Amino acid sequence: MRRLVSRFFADDSGATSIEYALIAVGLSIVIVGAVTNIGTAVNGKYAAVNSSIK
Repeated sequence: MRRLVSRFFADDSGATSIEYALIAVGLSIVIVGAVTNIGTAVNGKYAAVNSSIK
């Protein structure tokens, strides 16, 4: 049992995949934030064009 526990704590093969997953989550949050801000700006421009056409 002691060998199993020590082997479990020494094994770091899953750490790399968790790090990549955290990087992907961070990038996703940044992309969603950027797209939201760009969408708001574009919506404002369309509203300005729409009001100037009327």
